[in-house]
Amino acid sequence: QVQLVESGGGSVQAGGSLRLSCAASGSIFRLNAMAWYRQAPGKQRNLVAGITNGVITNYADSVKGRFTISRDNAQNTVVLQMNSLKPEDTAIYYCKATITYRSGLVDYTDDYWGQGTQVTVSS
Repeated sequence: QVQLVESGGGSVQAGGSLRLSCAASGSIFRLNAMAWYRQAPGKQRNLVAGITNGVITNYADSVKGRFTISRDNAQNTVVLQMNSLKPEDTAIYYCKATITYRSGLVDYTDDYWGQGTQVTVSS
């Protein structure tokens, strides 16, 4: 059983900052790529930022230069630092992790999602 627990959402004025954290726990053999997605009301869920199990990162064009994704492999956590927030960043933010777990002699790899955390940016 694997769980992703997010924290750090909230309300902030435009230009402010928030830091989202996501911790993975459970039967984890290997924590592979991790990412943050967001979903605004009435819109589809889109990738915000991703990071491999190394140091390769990628960002949506709309957040480049403002958001930074990082991870702590020892703690099985991924963090999204969000600066210079804009009203259009308002959404529910979801953590996603690709996790390999071992059952007997067989490895299984699945994607897991957190429950989501609300970020609201007012103008």
